[in-house]
Amino acid sequence: MQATATVLVYSDNAGTREQVRLAAGRRPAPDVPVVEFVECATLPAVLGELERGGIDVCVLDGESSPVGGMGVCRQIKDEIFGCPPVLLLIGRPQDAWLATWSRAEAAVTLPVEPVEFASALASLLRRKHALSA
Repeated sequence: MQATATVLVYSDNAGTREQVRLAAGRRPAPDVPVVEFVECATLPAVLGELERGGIDVCVLDGESSPVGGMGVCRQIKDEIFGCPPVLLLIGRPQDAWLATWSRAEAAVTLPVEPVEFASALASLLRRKHALSA
């Protein structure tokens, strides 16, 4: 298992980015790597980080403004070769169909619930590790 995993967190809200960091902790599950976070508040920052490479999972805030995470997810799935798996933060459970439309691999509702979030993130990290092994 790799020593660390890099998780990109996109939200225009610093509080939401903090919720994500706190919910994941240093390691969201014992069988996944320690996580390091790259925080982005704008779409150009997200695209720049993805072009640079080294991102294992993206966490995108569907409620971000002016560009929501669902649109960002769909765009990066179309434009980034080997796009990392995406965990989408959605405003309400009824928005799950939009997460599917955006091609996100997982979705959890806001505000971030630590156990649910850590479980979803760990699942995507396991999947990423299995694909790269």
